[in-house]
Amino acid sequence: MEFTRTLGRSGIEVSALGFGCWAIGGEWQDGAGQPLGWGKVDDEESVRAIHHALDLGVTFFDTADVYGTGHSERILGRALGRRRDEVVVATKWGNLFDPDTRTTSGTDDSPEHLRRALTASLRRLGTDHVDLYQLHIADADPERAARLRDACEELVGEGLIRAYAWSTDDPARAAVFAEGPHCAAVQHALNVLQDAPEMLLLCERADLASVNRSPLAMGLLTGKHAGRRSLESGDIRSRPPAWLQGFGDGTGADPAWLARVDALRDVLTGGGRTPTQGALAWLWARSPRTVPIPGFRSVAQAEENAGALEKGPLTAAELAEVERLLQR
Repeated sequence: MEFTRTLGRSGIEVSALGFGCWAIGGEWQDGAGQPLGWGKVDDEESVRAIHHALDLGVTFFDTADVYGTGHSERILGRALGRRRDEVVVATKWGNLFDPDTRTTSGTDDSPEHLRRALTASLRRLGTDHVDLYQLHIADADPERAARLRDACEELVGEGLIRAYAWSTDDPARAAVFAEGPHCAAVQHALNVLQDAPEMLLLCERADLASVNRSPLAMGLLTGKHAGRRSLESGDIRSRPPAWLQGFGDGTGADPAWLARVDALRDVLTGGGRTPTQGALAWLWARSPRTVPIPGFRSVAQAEENAGALEKGPLTAAELAEVERLLQR
């Protein structure tokens, strides 16, 4: 079954499921040693997983220059190769990093850095344009963001990007970018445990796509974290920063969050879905604008994620049952 969605007003068509490339960046950290990746990764398996996703109809891949301090972009570019024209590539900018030490060193939201970052991303991705270019500083100053929006419009005019977006959970900030003619989306957190009605309303009013970061609640909705599963030291969830909910420092998944996941298991796994596929199906039922971008590190994960496309959204009755169970 071909299941597609459009990136807002851009008219760019993508598979209703995208693949998020954070995890395939491997291990990296901030200046204080806080892990920011998902642990060790096998690059050859990552390439195989991307190829499998392509074969299963996935046409949207989301990465960022900072993921693995450039490594994710390089792996994605290598995997796509001559199939680049078959897909829509999104990446992000705004973070500073040292690829030699795999360490971040702050942010830069200047128009000058915007161009430098894009040039570097194009080189790593092995392409002459980015389809969706996203500001990756969630709390950037709105007045400065307005100037960045205008700079992105210039990049569209030069053919270096097709559209742009802001990765932020703040609807007021997203609305600043939405004023630009070639703003096509907002990337924001959304999953069955963490709804975002105000952001979805903005997407509807401004004709934007809702690109869903953390669609599986950082893995909690996969059903694989029962029993306080241990996490490797290079995994961001082993020492979660303040913004990462659902995990404790060194203690694994939060039992209260796991209880909510367990309460949803029966409804999400109806129709032969796995828990992962049910969580993705909820997102598609939640709004016609959603494009979830679950992460992956293996062919098996690519297979399971892409398998959700065949099963489609939850029914209206299933969606209502989720709301009842969560008492929303």
